[in-house]
Amino acid sequence: MKKLASIIASILYASHAYAFEPFTVKDIRLEGLQRISVGTIFNYLPIKVGDKIDDGDTSQAIHALYKTGFFKDVRLEREGDVLVVFVAERPAIAEINIKGNDKIPTDQLKTALKDMGLTEGRVFDQSLLDTVNQELKRQYYSLGKYGVKVTTTAKPLERNRVAVTISIAEGKEAEVYQVNIIGNKTFTTKTLLHQMTLPDIGLFGGRENYSRQVLAGDLETLRSYYMDRGYIKFSIDSSQVSLTPDKQDVYVTINLTEGNVYTIREVKVLGDTVIKGDDLEKLITIHKGELFSRQKTTETRKNISDRLAELGYPFSNVNIAPEIDEDSRTVALTVYVDPGRRVYVRRVNVTGNKKTRDEVIRRELRQYESDWLSTKKVATSRERLNRTGFFEEVNVETPAVPGSVDQVDLNLNVKERSTGSLSFGVGYSDVQGALINFALSQDNFMGGGKRVSINADNSSVTRTYSFSILDPYFTNDGISQNFSILSRQIDAAQASISNYVTNTKAVDLSYGIPMSEITRINFGLGLEQTEIVTSSTTATQIYDFINANNNTDPKYKLYKLTSRWTYDTRDKAIFPTKGALSSLTMEAAAPGSDLEFYKLGMQYRQYFPLAEDYTLAYNLGLDYGTAYGNTSDLPPFERYFAGGSQSVRGYDTNSLGNLATTRDSNGDPLGGNRRMLTSLELVLPNPFSDKSKELRLSTFIDGGYIWAKDDKLDLGEVRYSAGVALIWIAPVGILRFSLAEPLNAKPTDQLKAFQFTLGSAF
Repeated sequence: MKKLASIIASILYASHAYAFEPFTVKDIRLEGLQRISVGTIFNYLPIKVGDKIDDGDTSQAIHALYKTGFFKDVRLEREGDVLVVFVAERPAIAEINIKGNDKIPTDQLKTALKDMGLTEGRVFDQSLLDTVNQELKRQYYSLGKYGVKVTTTAKPLERNRVAVTISIAEGKEAEVYQVNIIGNKTFTTKTLLHQMTLPDIGLFGGRENYSRQVLAGDLETLRSYYMDRGYIKFSIDSSQVSLTPDKQDVYVTINLTEGNVYTIREVKVLGDTVIKGDDLEKLITIHKGELFSRQKTTETRKNISDRLAELGYPFSNVNIAPEIDEDSRTVALTVYVDPGRRVYVRRVNVTGNKKTRDEVIRRELRQYESDWLSTKKVATSRERLNRTGFFEEVNVETPAVPGSVDQVDLNLNVKERSTGSLSFGVGYSDVQGALINFALSQDNFMGGGKRVSINADNSSVTRTYSFSILDPYFTNDGISQNFSILSRQIDAAQASISNYVTNTKAVDLSYGIPMSEITRINFGLGLEQTEIVTSSTTATQIYDFINANNNTDPKYKLYKLTSRWTYDTRDKAIFPTKGALSSLTMEAAAPGSDLEFYKLGMQYRQYFPLAEDYTLAYNLGLDYGTAYGNTSDLPPFERYFAGGSQSVRGYDTNSLGNLATTRDSNGDPLGGNRRMLTSLELVLPNPFSDKSKELRLSTFIDGGYIWAKDDKLDLGEVRYSAGVALIWIAPVGILRFSLAEPLNAKPTDQLKAFQFTLGSAF
């Protein structure tokens, strides 16, 4: 079209060239230039000094200059032996203003306009502006806004420039008034409409807005619904969309042909399958005698392709061909398998690690050199590197080895993150009150992958000093070793529980054994000494425990045995969106300790991705502890509590429990030996920024309670609350806020609707 326009323009403006006898051009003079450079004109002008020209040459020159699109008028004249070129430049676009757009963001619109050639600094073309007008309307039509009005104007500015303004009146989206389905015999129209999105009633009873993309998705849903139920010859013959005169309502009519139901006559596999016997049978999800299902055939093809890729055949080709018998209404499926060539990894190359030692990275890899390339092993290797926390990014490439058809290199490029920190912080917690924290930690000490940390916490509740060192690869098999020493003082009264103080000194050594990529078992041995310090206001229950257990010196030496089994399939450790984390724990003061007891715990967390930016999280925790041997009861400093921002929000910290059995003589919480905590949480999209990953807003239902050893276990006593919560991983620390309303509180319960924890590091 542009070429045709330039030809027409050159014909129309041919009269702008004076008719003259052929002559030799001694010089060329340009007139009318404002923005276009002289060099640009001479680059496009087919006439040079010294050329002998005639009328045909001047017409060709005019055509060439018009073709550039820079000029709205071109004229050639002769002054003696000088060729004079007069031009009138088209205006340049100085600015583009878009108004009234809401459905389509301005940045997205400007990018689309730029791709079409309409952008600031370009030469203005009115015909292009008309094209933009029509294209914008088409885009809004696809979104169901058939009443959209687009007005485009070009306002002249000084220095031969224009300001382009695009005004959009989007109007209301057309609503789906009715969806008609014609041709269905087996399934009712109501059943089919339930599979679709367009006929759905909105959240507040209104009709759904029409969208061309949604209709296309609904048609594919109908096709899948039939073809997964044996209708292999199902077809959608046509779909019509009609508008009411006011363009506010849409009628959709779908014409379909169901066909007959077909069952599977046989399933056979041809080709070099590589996978044999039972292993192959497990990958085939559709079998003889079943109804034909497109979903199952797709799963079968994917299962075989994925398995071949795990075995070193990344370029396999798996196709399933149906053979239909109309008389018996059966289908024979033939699975053709071409594994392609097997590919091996020649060399693993690691780049980007400036601090982390090469062996620290390689020990996490499950794809080895000289082994066949496995997509599963490559993916696992990348996941394990991400879980170390040492890297911001891990990029993997598998380029082919030059001159080889069956070898690739595995190139790993990592971007390291800062793994060391020195911080001093102050904050506030509804559990611990005002607090001061000092921490010196290095997760990747000296680039060797070890974690070394020194911590000092000082609050009105706790004063703690600790040192720990974790070696995740104490052995080459991945057995970890953790050593820690601890000095801690807890003022229980400041934590809103019974009035006593504990002074604890402990040293622990534990080992972790990986059972698989997602399961791990930890065993530990610790030596601990805990002293109970009383005062004149200490409750009688604390004195009773001391009197029954070494009343001469309430310093208790404990030989602690710990074990933990974990199962972790979460996609990430912070703000996961899918997967599960399960754990079973056991802690016991071994025979020979001054106090003998054991504690058992179970934790289960499951994350369900519901939709984009929506996650449903479920949590259940069960705990039980009891004394054995000559010890009278579970020590006060080992008991369980519930209530507060870390357990059941909406109830005061540590306040839940039977007043008669879990309170001391002063009426303060004493704790129990059994506990249940549960929660159901719906994580919502970030209302402040859809790109921020540091903030999580959620609604929740919490439940929990504790029981003393003499209490009858009654789940009817469990307290519940509901509310909203916000967690923000801010540059200054982690901030947690919750606002909760108890659902079944009793008059004796202590409530606290708003709870928070604030931290600040500098």
